[in-house]
Amino acid sequence: MTTLTIYGTTLASRFLLGSTGYPSPQVLRESIAASGTQVVTVGLRRTLAAAGDNGFVQGIVDSGVRLLPNTAGCRTAREAITLAQMARELYGTRWIKLEVVGDEHTLQPDPWGTVEAAAQLIKDGFAVFPYCTDDLVTCQRLLDVGCELLMPWGAPIGSGQGLINPFALRTLRARLPGVPLVVDAGIGAPSHAAQAMELGFDAVLLNSAVSQAVDPVRMARAFGLAIEAGRAAFEAGVMAPQDMAVASTPVSGHPFLIG
Repeated sequence: MTTLTIYGTTLASRFLLGSTGYPSPQVLRESIAASGTQVVTVGLRRTLAAAGDNGFVQGIVDSGVRLLPNTAGCRTAREAITLAQMARELYGTRWIKLEVVGDEHTLQPDPWGTVEAAAQLIKDGFAVFPYCTDDLVTCQRLLDVGCELLMPWGAPIGSGQGLINPFALRTLRARLPGVPLVVDAGIGAPSHAAQAMELGFDAVLLNSAVSQAVDPVRMARAFGLAIEAGRAAFEAGVMAPQDMAVASTPVSGHPFLIG
């Protein structure tokens, strides 16, 4: 599987993993190892709410992965910008996964707030990973303000529905051929992740499908294999669907033996 370069950093794994909801820190560390991921997201808001992480974040860092702090839970651009600045000071990284929620029911990102926050954070020197919908125009606006990659959702966060709008995702891939695209949110099964990779997406970020599994470690390994298989299939050239049957062993015009 080919490597992926994001903001000047080359990654061997195309699996980005979340860090919330695991039965224990030990299970999280084992899941990180099983997944093969090199990037793990961490929510600063949750860390602050817990009045310190009690070594939680250090345990992730000790796993040898790169932290991707996020602004999960923010409802305004200003709130997200402030939290991102705190994350940079606390974790010593300019990487930030930008989330600005616009709807409480679907947790759909606010397109205007996300673009506003992204523009300011990029001016402040951040490497912004914007969580967005699959709307092409919103994605183009995020690129216009300086984002170097996009993280469109597959489905609402935590829903496990998979890719609810493959047409929109295929459109994004076709219209933005040189942009790293990471499917983020809504992935519920390894087959969903493989499907995203077969469409030509560059990586997948997920959390709940692993952390809430009966066996998170085995599920992390399953997702890692599915992502690798999906990427390999895309690079090999996935067979185009046909409207009618096409014989896999045609005999017309070819000699054959009759026993």
